[in-house]
Amino acid sequence: MPGKQRFVNRLRLTQDQSVFTSDEFLREIVIFSGQPETQFSRVFENPIRMNFLPSKIFPVLATAFIAAISTTGAFGQAAKVVGEKPAFDDIPSPEFSGGKNKAFKPKDWLEIETKLKVSLSPEPRSKTCDKITVKWYIAVKNPDKVGTMLLLTKTIDHVNIPLDEDIYCSVYLSPASIKRITGNDRGGKAAVEYVGYEVLVNGEKMSQETNKGQPGWWNAASDKISRSESVPLLNKAETPFSNMWWDRYAEVNVERR
Repeated sequence: MPGKQRFVNRLRLTQDQSVFTSDEFLREIVIFSGQPETQFSRVFENPIRMNFLPSKIFPVLATAFIAAISTTGAFGQAAKVVGEKPAFDDIPSPEFSGGKNKAFKPKDWLEIETKLKVSLSPEPRSKTCDKITVKWYIAVKNPDKVGTMLLLTKTIDHVNIPLDEDIYCSVYLSPASIKRITGNDRGGKAAVEYVGYEVLVNGEKMSQETNKGQPGWWNAASDKISRSESVPLLNKAETPFSNMWWDRYAEVNVERR
C-alpha cells in the first residue's frame, strides 16, 4: 500500500519515515510472541502530531524494553533431565495401626517407577524446578485376546522438584486392576510387557526412556496394541502409599477445589 511500511516482530523506520506518534504506536503495535503483521502510518503527513513525540513515545519504548528483558529471563533457562530405565514390582497393600483394627488379607499393587535428575541453567536461587510433567505408557497383556496388548496411559504433574538430586516418579495399578488383567489377586508384574515414559519441562520433551525396545514405541502404529481406559493407572497420591517414603518421590500436583 503506498505510503505505508509493513512491520513484523520488530520496529523499523524507512528513510522517509522518522517518527511515530504514541497514539498510532499504542493502537497498532503488539510486542513479543504471536504478533500480527502491523502497519504504521507516515506521521510526517500530519506534522502537528509530531509535537507529542517527546512526552509519549519514549515512556512507551522504555516499557517495551523492560518487558523484553523480563520475557527473556523467564524463558532463558535451559533445562536438562537425566532419566533411568523404569522398573516395576509387586508390593502388598500397606497395613496401618490405629483406631479399630480390621482383619484383611493384603493384596498386591503394581508399582512402576523411575529415577530422574533435573537441572536448570542458570540455576534459580530456590534450587528448584517449578514443575515437570511425566507421561507414562504401560503395555500389558490383553486378557481377552492372546498375543495382543492393552496400552495404559497416565499424565502426572510434579511440582517443586529439587535440582541436581535423585528423585523418583511413580505410577500404580490397584489390586482390582491387576485382577481384571490377570484374573488373580497377585502377579501383576508378570502381565507387564513394556513400560515407557516421557518427561516434559515447560511443555518441551526433555527425556524419554523404556524398559526395553526403543523409546517412543508407544507412538508407533501396531495392530498388536490398543489403548484402553478400562484399567486406570493411579498416581501415588491416589494410593494408600501417598504418605509413605515421602522424601524419595517427587511431589504430585494435586488439584485443589
